Amino acid sequence: MRKTVVFYFLVPFLLLNISGCAPLIIGAAAGGLGACAINRDTIQSEMDKSYNSLWNAALTVSRIRGTIKQEDSTRGCIELKTDSSRVWIKVIRLTRATTRLRVSARKHHLPNLELAQDIFVKIMEEAK
Repeated sequence: MRKTVVFYFLVPFLLLNISGCAPLIIGAAAGGLGACAINRDTIQSEMDKSYNSLWNAALTVSRIRGTIKQEDSTRGCIELKTDSSRVWIKVIRLTRATTRLRVSARKHHLPNLELAQDIFVKIMEEAK
């Protein structure tokens, strides 16, 4: 009996650790968007939005939040300086209908996952 109880409690934790990706539910305003923290400073998700829609939303949010240091629409990269943090936004076209959005943030060379989540949600809201 005790083995089955321990088994049922440990299996979900082991599956999350094995998958290599901790799923996050980000923002009620974003419709409970499921995103994945791929490391300590990066949030990413694949979605059924056009590349142009996400790129324009990322530019708009970047201009509002801080100073754009570098942007390249062909590579889908934006480097942003906001407050004392640096943010990197990457928009990647996977198929005609599917696009990946990746947002990384660091403050004084340390991960800033909260800022990455905030900018990620703002981009998703803007892209609607």
